[in-house]
Amino acid sequence: MANLFKKKSVTQLLGESKSKTLTKTLGAFDLTMLGIGAIIGTGVLVLTGLVAARDAGPAVIFSFMIAAIVCGFAALCYAEVASTLPVSGSVYTYSYATIGEFVAHLMGWTLLSVYVVTTAAVAGGWTGYFHNLVSGLGLEIPKALLTIPSQGGMVNLPAVIVTLVITWLLSRGTKESKRVNNIMVLIKIGIVVLFIAVGVFYVKPENWIPFAPYGLSGVFAGGAAVFFAFLGFDALATSAEEVKNPQRDLPIGIIASLVICTIIYVVVCLVMTGMVSYKELDVPEAMAYVLEVVGQDKVAGIIAIGAVIGIMAVIFAYIYATTRVFFAMSRDGLLPESFAKINKKTEAPTFTVWLTGIGSALIAGFIDLKELSNLANIGALLTFAMVGVSVIILRKTHPKLQRGFMVPLVPILPIISIACCLFLMVNLPLKTWMYFGVWLAIGVVVYFVYSKKHSHLKDDGSSQDNLEQAN
Repeated sequence: MANLFKKKSVTQLLGESKSKTLTKTLGAFDLTMLGIGAIIGTGVLVLTGLVAARDAGPAVIFSFMIAAIVCGFAALCYAEVASTLPVSGSVYTYSYATIGEFVAHLMGWTLLSVYVVTTAAVAGGWTGYFHNLVSGLGLEIPKALLTIPSQGGMVNLPAVIVTLVITWLLSRGTKESKRVNNIMVLIKIGIVVLFIAVGVFYVKPENWIPFAPYGLSGVFAGGAAVFFAFLGFDALATSAEEVKNPQRDLPIGIIASLVICTIIYVVVCLVMTGMVSYKELDVPEAMAYVLEVVGQDKVAGIIAIGAVIGIMAVIFAYIYATTRVFFAMSRDGLLPESFAKINKKTEAPTFTVWLTGIGSALIAGFIDLKELSNLANIGALLTFAMVGVSVIILRKTHPKLQRGFMVPLVPILPIISIACCLFLMVNLPLKTWMYFGVWLAIGVVVYFVYSKKHSHLKDDGSSQDNLEQAN
């Protein structure tokens, strides 16, 4: 039983962070762009209007602030551990060093479900924006090619295509693909700034009255609904081995991306609810809708184009994060060695990139994700809580480790972060817990059938890792 909790030494992890397996090409700006790319997507483009209409009214700004505070606690914990153990794998790696191999395997297994399901869900949502855009140009795509089989169609073809295009881009290597991602993120920020710059002139303060029509309970309900609009900053931790100066740049990227996105969300909400009554915002494309209402059809069209491009950055970030978790688990022997092989030409784990992309594309193209979407939610909350646990354990067991960032008021803030995550987890539907239980059960089987036997960590905690790069 003790073998289930054998740990990787911090010394070994720090040695891996200095390895040349993955090329170090990312700086603080790249990380901030990656974080914003992962966070700003369907949240600002869809959730802002829906939550304002259904839950909070103009007080949706406080809903976003509540969610940001909860995510902020987790982000502080991520910033400390990522700068202390700058190794690919995120919470999988942190759990390996603080609790043990079995828990680490389950955390890695959980991350895979979170990232793959989110990738597929975002790709599925991208289809709606793309269809509306091409329809506005007078083109029409057959419904059978826009709809999954269970809803009467054949395949969500645009979702499949966009996922594979992003996969191809990532397979060309981080150095080249990051430039395209940075451009996509800047375009996304640009359309948000354009919306604010144009929309502010149509704000009518009377639309903010009543400010909280659904009361305090509606504000908190809205906070729970928009919490997942902030997911994505955690994906930065998976990139640790490709960061030039991880002790400095990872905390900057994680915290800066969350702060920037919070400001953007709040300002967009203020402008949007000031332009029209919150009762009119029960539409999935609220930003474009309110601009059309005030007669700014051309700007609305630009917003639609920007949304199509911007959401692609979210797909990029999650496929990227998934492949780095696969890479870390494979390098440790918990998954087959092929997942850790690096293509010498592109300096990227090409096999893993394509496996992740094709798998996500198939899910997006053929499976209804409405029932599965909360699987990503419960998994993300569990990993957030585990990062808080890792901060507390590392502070106690390795107090003298060099840390690029330190969470204040330890253990109080990490405990608050853990409690908030667990509270939101227990309020998720029973069906979500059932799906999650099944996924974890599969992970347990994989561990005992394959991972435990092939682990590169011996029972005494030493490593026999000697993976080779692929041609």
